[in-house]
Amino acid sequence: MSNTLIIVESPAKAKTIAKYLGKGYTVESSIGHIRDLPKSAAEIPEKYKGEAWARLGLNIEDDFKPLYVVSPDKKAHVAYLRKLAQQADEVILATDDDREGESIAWHLFQELKPKGVVKRMVFHEITKDAIQAAIAHPRQIDSNLVEAQETRRALDRLYGYEVSPVLWRKVAPKLSAGRVQSVATRMLVERERERMRFLAGQWWDIEVGCVTGAGEPFPTRLLEVQGVRLAQGRDFDPLTGQLKKENEVLRLHEESARALAEALKEQPFTVLSAEEKPFTQKPYAPFITSTLQQEGSRKLGFGAQRTMRAAQKLYESGFITYMRTDSTTLSAEAISAARSQVKSLYGDAYLPAQPRSYTKKAKNAQEAHEAIRPAGNAFRTPDSLKAELGGDEWRLYDLIWKRTVASQMADARGRRMQVRLGGKATDGREALLSASGRSIDFPGFLRAYVEGRDDPLAALEDRETILPPLKEGEQVIAADPAPSGHETQPPARYTEASLVQSLEGAGIGRPSTYASILGTIQDRGYAAKKGQALIPTWTAFATSALLELHFGTLVDYDFTARMEEDLDDIAGGRQQRGPYLRSFFLGEGGGMGLRSMIETQMETIDPRAVATIQVPKLAGSGIEVRVGKYGPYLTRGETKGNIPEDLAPDELDLEKAEELLSRPSGDRVIGKDPGSGKPVVARAGRFGPYVQIGEENPPLRTASLFPSDDLATLGLDRALKLLSLPRLVGTSEGEEIWAHNGKYGPYLKRGNDSRSLAIPEQLFTTSMLEAEALFMQPRFAGGRGVAAAPLASYEYPDRAPITLKSGRFGPYLTDGERNATLRKDENQGSLNDVDARNILEERGKEPKKKEAKSKRGAAGTGSKAASAKPAKSAARKPSKKVAARPSAATAARKPAAKTTVKTATAKTAAKPKSVPLTWAQLKPHLGVLSSQERELVTATRERGEKVEAVAPQLGLDVKKAKGMALQASKKLNQAARG
Repeated sequence: MSNTLIIVESPAKAKTIAKYLGKGYTVESSIGHIRDLPKSAAEIPEKYKGEAWARLGLNIEDDFKPLYVVSPDKKAHVAYLRKLAQQADEVILATDDDREGESIAWHLFQELKPKGVVKRMVFHEITKDAIQAAIAHPRQIDSNLVEAQETRRALDRLYGYEVSPVLWRKVAPKLSAGRVQSVATRMLVERERERMRFLAGQWWDIEVGCVTGAGEPFPTRLLEVQGVRLAQGRDFDPLTGQLKKENEVLRLHEESARALAEALKEQPFTVLSAEEKPFTQKPYAPFITSTLQQEGSRKLGFGAQRTMRAAQKLYESGFITYMRTDSTTLSAEAISAARSQVKSLYGDAYLPAQPRSYTKKAKNAQEAHEAIRPAGNAFRTPDSLKAELGGDEWRLYDLIWKRTVASQMADARGRRMQVRLGGKATDGREALLSASGRSIDFPGFLRAYVEGRDDPLAALEDRETILPPLKEGEQVIAADPAPSGHETQPPARYTEASLVQSLEGAGIGRPSTYASILGTIQDRGYAAKKGQALIPTWTAFATSALLELHFGTLVDYDFTARMEEDLDDIAGGRQQRGPYLRSFFLGEGGGMGLRSMIETQMETIDPRAVATIQVPKLAGSGIEVRVGKYGPYLTRGETKGNIPEDLAPDELDLEKAEELLSRPSGDRVIGKDPGSGKPVVARAGRFGPYVQIGEENPPLRTASLFPSDDLATLGLDRALKLLSLPRLVGTSEGEEIWAHNGKYGPYLKRGNDSRSLAIPEQLFTTSMLEAEALFMQPRFAGGRGVAAAPLASYEYPDRAPITLKSGRFGPYLTDGERNATLRKDENQGSLNDVDARNILEERGKEPKKKEAKSKRGAAGTGSKAASAKPAKSAARKPSKKVAARPSAATAARKPAAKTTVKTATAKTAAKPKSVPLTWAQLKPHLGVLSSQERELVTATRERGEKVEAVAPQLGLDVKKAKGMALQASKKLNQAARG
């Protein structure tokens, strides 16, 4: 029997496909990309480390030849796949049918070097029929698609690696630039600039409740007075808040509106015209990636990444077709399945005579896929899948199913009514009222799906405004005129959904990139979410200003869209990778020439000018907004004030700026420390007010203020009291108890155990008796002596129950062996047993064991333990190398290796390493650390928290936090050892 190896990207996808195949097939996953350009210097192979281009990963002199490396965490898995590939008679590369999937297939082929036949297999849904059809009709790897994807990867690397350092030098460290990311950021900034320039205009109008002679009420609105139209929002200039053409409209103010309303009350009006026109409304096209993300946001409240995560699971489990597509086309079998369900669920009246086809695609569409739809040639209804799908997956499937079925339903039909009524106010002025109505005669596709609404039937009622039958010449009474004031609104901020829509409309980006772009601009600090809105940060303003002024082409919308078209040409074989990259980077053939552009512009960029943001509402005040190394701040002369992170740019006006500048800057010497003689300084830091001993960096000691402390009035005695923390309360059971002021509030620490205190002042007053009583209580529910009850529990017949608990970093699931933290977009209130099981199985991890006890044990056993441990590790090390490189040369060196081990062991035993200091020995020297270092070390050493979890809370990236933790440990050890 032949042995066929099928390789896909994900384990979930492999598991689903394996169900449809018999003996002779092995389905494995590459777990995403197996290799890429080097991400760091450590990944560069030794023979290339001396090359000037190695950091970039592209040999510019050799036609941009890429340097691909297998990431360290993938090496073992790639070796496993290589072994399987070499043993297989046939290897089928079954990665996704798009450019990225084609590229992954090519990389697998290049790296695994299979000995047997290699085929490429593609499918748009994971069903038995689709998989068997794909196996029966394989193809070869499409080199043009690979070239297009590799060109895209090279473009992104050249853009990011060449432009990002400019931002580091001229704006702030750790920023990044990206081909699509920077354009998306510019869109956000431009919208916020519009909001910052916006001035509201105010007007009043009058709604008039009329009643027919038969007593039927209906709503109208005052349209004209004395033949002059009433002003509406569209008549105001957003830059001045004034009417654009004041002489052409009538602007009502509150007093005049109320007087006019009173003059209209109980006055008769005559129907001047009553027009009724039929209308039809066609169904929406089936989902593509961008419209799925938009409706996921509007209907379900999902972010783009959450939507795509749920869609990925649905696709890999065989429930929907491929979810990265910009084609609205449906296959013949999909149309047949949808029409069949329309007929069975809604009846013949809702089924159009001919199938509907949707061929219009997004600008620059590249994918030859179907639209996103339920998988198979017979769609499963959402109700039939409730027991199989988790919450997010079921809700998204329900949305996709409704949209697909509705796309093959009949048009909605109805009537629109427009009525004009004339009359006079009691003061003799002529008034014109208008009324509009809409009725649905036949709902058609609206029975199944209404865009932007969850409940189609409720939405139908909202769409209808029924007017009574009115005829020309009929008289009605203006029974209830009601004046109301209005204010023009600034342009709405982008949401994730509307930003995707704008990017797609401009031809920028691809379906597979939108979710990651949205994630990147938020992760890199260019935007923050407030509700559904994306608010650009001041850093985004500075970055966009630099790019627009000095590298305008790079963030030009048309230029970025043309790059997508160029990539399409490469995918179609109409352009070549090498010449295109030479044009982009080196400027050949009149191209842009990124390298020379950066060299020319670098010295002309004024960091101060870029970092100074123009705020229209502060014009003429002398107050400036600047972006500094530690965040945005206000400045006027020598006075400075920090801008809170939660203050949106368009909310900063002169009044707010004056308030921020009036707050104490914090750089105030309040006395001298008696012990060191150094000054005690009070400061307002980015993470709150604090005091420190010494003006140098790092200071001798730092301490955060309590919530009850006022930085402006803080005295020396109080400052010294705060700086005395952490306080040694006493010793219990051979272990010291310390009182700490932590990020999460005041607490006591004894060894690896901790208890929270009720108020900060207890840090100074808690006695040993009180501390011991607190530690005798169970942990913890906030650390205050009551064991925390589970938030929820889920029972299963075939496994241990799963409980939902509240942890320090949010709710998490556990079965006693594995834990899985809930993501921000996973609502704990809507979790069910299927969700809980899926989350735990997908990303559950065993809790890491704390090493503190073993370290204390090693230290406590004296020099014997200290010398034995190095000997053991030294004895193991050579054997690892021998196992990893089984060769004749290695075998010949074995005796020498053993001799080396003995020598090393003897040497280590004779001269043991110094015993590591305990945390209790290090704690008294925390004053040598900065406030950030101190919080970081306390969190990791005392509370056992991970650097990855603590870093975001301190406003640090993980890499910087790890470096800071290492430096802090060195400082502590040096201070403790004298």
